[in-house]
Amino acid sequence: MLVIDPAGASAEIYDPATGVWTATAGLRIARFSFSTTLLADGRVLVAGGWNSQSDYLTSAEVYNPQTDTWTPTGAMNHPRGHHIGTLLPNGNVLVTGGIDVFTSVTATAEVYNSDTGAWTLTGPLSSGRSDYLSTLLPNGKVLVAGGFSAHGLYLTNCELYDPNSGKWTNTGPLNVARTATRTGHSTATLLPDGKVLAAGGNVYQENANGTLASAELFDPASGTWTLTDSLPGPRSDHTLWGG
Repeated sequence: MLVIDPAGASAEIYDPATGVWTATAGLRIARFSFSTTLLADGRVLVAGGWNSQSDYLTSAEVYNPQTDTWTPTGAMNHPRGHHIGTLLPNGNVLVTGGIDVFTSVTATAEVYNSDTGAWTLTGPLSSGRSDYLSTLLPNGKVLVAGGFSAHGLYLTNCELYDPNSGKWTNTGPLNVARTATRTGHSTATLLPDGKVLAAGGNVYQENANGTLASAELFDPASGTWTLTDSLPGPRSDHTLWGG
């Protein structure tokens, strides 16, 4: 497991066999709010984010655990941070939305070719968003849910990306608006039955950020979200793993 300092360039690796953390080579460019994606060949792609001068970045780099080195790769077409990189079934990476300059949320999307290191623009989101939930579904489509809008509003609307057509289609909305990272982390975890569990996070309530205990399930077959049992207590900035 590779962990990168979100406020700098340092990184370290956890070995589950020994339970030991080891410092490793640091990023070439220190960055905040970037995306991190494990590639099919074991390398790690880091893309975008913003630097200490508050400039949003197009740059990307790849970590090779075999050589303990970071190598620059192709730059994105659009600067962005507060976004997610999702590994597609063909080994490429989809990056969507995010913030491209302060207070500006983008709807652009692009795909990273892990073989060539090039980025190609693909169909844009119908709604610009940052700090959203993103999950690869068993059918190869990508579910993007919630997040913040260009006006700083919490979103319930959701979209599906089809890598074969490069297009987005709207699907059923969340029952509760929730975000992924900016002020409170929510999770969207693929379950063994193919459904997606979204749990916790934050929502805007009466001029204040309210932490959520609610949880809901997305059924790809029907395209709908259904509320399920809530967490024992509200929480944000948490993690949840399926299995």
